Amino acid sequence: MKLREGVEWAVHCCINLSWVPEGRAVPVAKLAEFHGLPTAYLNKQMNALARAGIVSSHSGPRGGFRLSRAPEEISLMDVAVAIDGQAQAFLCTGIRHHGVAGKITGLEGRRVPCTVAQAFSTAELAWRHHLAGQTIAGLAHAIRKANPTAPDHIRHWFNHN
Repeated sequence: MKLREGVEWAVHCCINLSWVPEGRAVPVAKLAEFHGLPTAYLNKQMNALARAGIVSSHSGPRGGFRLSRAPEEISLMDVAVAIDGQAQAFLCTGIRHHGVAGKITGLEGRRVPCTVAQAFSTAELAWRHHLAGQTIAGLAHAIRKANPTAPDHIRHWFNHN
């Protein structure tokens, strides 16, 4: 399963937004600068999160993005779907029905579940289930546990830059 880098960027931004004071919006340029990312590309990711209802966008001099749901209510799967969509990672093309394979296996024209597709589907379901069980709050907690000063440093940086 491959996710685009925008998913990683979006998750980090959601964690950062979970640590800024409630109600405060952070401009996308500040989020981009903090992580050394291109502002225009990060803006696309943040707008995708806004369309999914994960963040809200606010205009004006104090504008920017903020979480629109509690971090406990935002799963990694929510973020992944907002950025990469819901398409399945593996799509069975029915290769076992074509060419010589279809003739010698006796599957030609028959509707029998594909063992390969089932294996990938089971793995993807487990992967999606795992991401759905992981929240922004859970990751923020793990980061805070590994580096207790991280939230304070991030709040300070966003407040003073």
